[in-house]
Amino acid sequence: MAAKTARKEGGPIGPLSSLADNLPALFLRLGFLALLDAWGIWLIYQLIFDGAGPLAAALGFVILFINIVFLRGSAMPMRWIAPGLAFMILLHIYPVLFTVYTAFTNYGDGHLIEKPLAVRQLESVQYLPEEGQIFQWTGFRTPDGQYALWLRAKDGTSYFAKPNEPFLTPDQVPGLGPLDEDGIPTSIEGYVRLQKKDIFRALADLQDMTFGPEVGSVQVKNTREAAQFQQRYVYDAAQDAMIDQKTGKIYRAVEGTFTADDGEILRPGFPTTVGFKNFVRIIKSPTIRGPFLLIFGWTFAYAFFSVLLTFALGLFLALTLNEDELPFRRTMRVLLIVPYALPAFISVLIWRGMFNPILGVIGTVWNPGWFTDPLWAKIGILIVNLWLGFPYMFLITTGALQAIPRDIYEAAVVDGASGFYQFWRITLPLLLISVGPLLVGSFAFNFNNFTIIDLYNKGGPPISGTPTPAGHTDILISYTYRLAFAGGRGADYGLAAAIAILIFIIVAAITLFNFRYTGMLEELSENV
Repeated sequence: MAAKTARKEGGPIGPLSSLADNLPALFLRLGFLALLDAWGIWLIYQLIFDGAGPLAAALGFVILFINIVFLRGSAMPMRWIAPGLAFMILLHIYPVLFTVYTAFTNYGDGHLIEKPLAVRQLESVQYLPEEGQIFQWTGFRTPDGQYALWLRAKDGTSYFAKPNEPFLTPDQVPGLGPLDEDGIPTSIEGYVRLQKKDIFRALADLQDMTFGPEVGSVQVKNTREAAQFQQRYVYDAAQDAMIDQKTGKIYRAVEGTFTADDGEILRPGFPTTVGFKNFVRIIKSPTIRGPFLLIFGWTFAYAFFSVLLTFALGLFLALTLNEDELPFRRTMRVLLIVPYALPAFISVLIWRGMFNPILGVIGTVWNPGWFTDPLWAKIGILIVNLWLGFPYMFLITTGALQAIPRDIYEAAVVDGASGFYQFWRITLPLLLISVGPLLVGSFAFNFNNFTIIDLYNKGGPPISGTPTPAGHTDILISYTYRLAFAGGRGADYGLAAAIAILIFIIVAAITLFNFRYTGMLEELSENV
């Protein structure tokens, strides 16, 4: 009874009991955070070591945010959405910011890895100096997997070499067995001689190892030869340059590439900022500006005609099926939205098959060049997009027509208005108030409608004489994709990111126009 009274009055037993009840959840939370922090610290260290500082910073920020949310009692409501926010930062916000950053860099083929990795790769390059010897080698291995080499020089001298240990002459090798006719010991105490079938399995491990002392060490070259290779390039941080040990030539870092005074370069390079160079290339370079302007114009035409044709056909069908006396009206409405229910990639492939000049239902009868002629390839894409897009326009215009009051038309008929006048002065203005923003949104969607362009003809036919991969039916988004990933002539992520920013600016302008246009339609509707 006393304990119950103490709990009711807020005595010491109540808090202790509450703490005991919450201990499992507290330990579980702290254990989860400990594992998360340990994994995060290890991953951040690896990212920094590889030169990916921005990604390491983003990951550190996310982990810090999760720790604050799960340790502060006042942040308890945030715990439910913390995982979603974390993934949004890492998978959405960071890629957007990284794309903007990439647009001002030379990121692309030849400059794909960060500077520390590029330096390590160049420092791993080796060469055979004039005084270096080439040996015939035979491998030996201990039962616990330690390797050693028996080396035979051209002058007949033999050595026994272990990793990071001085060479041993035959008389210095303990437990050396008799030599065979090739001068190779048949046995060495503690080692088993590698047979031919074992050499290929061990070759990958042996080529990553050095045998003998640090100066004059030997590295396996192939299945028969080993040589005294030396490191060719050494990085000098003071000069920010690679020094060629073989020739003495200095390669200084110039825009992400180690370049000598005579213009010779070393690969790989590394990403670095180049300012507005990628945007200047789009504007000034005739080889890039040519296809870019053609693609830019077709992108607008493609989006405009896609919206115009789908809206016109959808509205026509909606008006036709809006008559109450029409038989089977509901059945026909259901059938008209079937193309909208099918996945786009299936419909595009079906139309591509029908346009096929050898087997297609349409292409074998009439083939003006559905895939080879620039004009007819564009018309084919518009036909496919018309099939895919009109059901959506049919749905939204059908719903908007139901919302227009019937008495407006009755008053117009009394005033002597013709059917065309009713459509132009009543139906269309009132319809655009509802569907106008959707039309602008559809324009923005088609502006980036990559699926149809890629599946229909992969942007072809190609535009001849262009240094960048470009096709007559490419739109900006597919052109950007080919520059970045599928060019066949090398990826240019910096230029692709610059074009992506231009696409974003255009879509943002369309969105602003959407708001402005919506306001104009509302003002127009007041006068109807």
